Amino acid sequence: MTNSSNLQFLTPEQKQQFEDEGYLVIPNFFTKETADGLRARASEMLETFSLEGHPMTTFSTGTGEEKKHIGDAYFLTSGDKIRYFFEEEAFDKQGNLVVPKSRAINKIGHALHELEPKFRALSLSKQMKGLAHDLDFQDPRVLQSMLIFKQPKIGGEVPPHQDSTFLYTEPLSARGFWFALEDCTAENGALSFAPGSHKKYPVNRRFIRDPNSTGVTFRGEEEHQAPDSEFKLAECKAGSLVLIHGSVLHKSPANRSDKSRFIYTFHVIEGNAEYDGDNWLQPTKEMPFTPLFTAEP
Repeated sequence: MTNSSNLQFLTPEQKQQFEDEGYLVIPNFFTKETADGLRARASEMLETFSLEGHPMTTFSTGTGEEKKHIGDAYFLTSGDKIRYFFEEEAFDKQGNLVVPKSRAINKIGHALHELEPKFRALSLSKQMKGLAHDLDFQDPRVLQSMLIFKQPKIGGEVPPHQDSTFLYTEPLSARGFWFALEDCTAENGALSFAPGSHKKYPVNRRFIRDPNSTGVTFRGEEEHQAPDSEFKLAECKAGSLVLIHGSVLHKSPANRSDKSRFIYTFHVIEGNAEYDGDNWLQPTKEMPFTPLFTAEP
């Protein structure tokens, strides 16, 4: 049983459910007005970012290797920046955009929690500090913050995965904080979880910087192939927070509907754990991972 003493935000029942199932949906965590404000800022970012100099605009010229190197560097150096990543289906075979720029982006990442004031205020808020305390963090560090859009008609499928594959620590410590800025439904790409899979499936796959190229690669075994019957749909309304254990299997389908699925997410790891130097995302001298308990919003 969970220790119910000294909880700051979660109820004992919520904490127990998270420990048992590996995820927890908290409806009405923030107001619709807050969700609308964050969504409006996300939309503004999509409208105003510049395509000039973006590596995706060079993908139809030069050799494949040159293009790959530019794209790899753009991704691998995004941990302390705000950068824009396209939906695969936003381009035709010749590399031309087939949708408006503002509806072509899959995600923005990965330092919104530091550099974008509205998202920093949420990420480093008193509530987040309380939740991290309730999840038994001693020295929580915030990293890998993203806006993910699941754009209408072209929002890509995300296959089953475990977040600790991407943010591996010894011992394992990653937790995801996932905020619905719009209603998330079966039609527009809501998450599904395999409840209890964090206790059943070890993290034996890693997403790392490829020692043999300028990019990234997976190391270890294939992703766990849990049957569909193990997964449970987690539809939620705008204003919901979903807490995600780093070892729980979760996925989301492609979005073929005419509605987007805007969400904001960041991750927390234990500062006292050993963060693997092979992980794709690495702290920089300019921006070490953010200490949640002491950082000001």
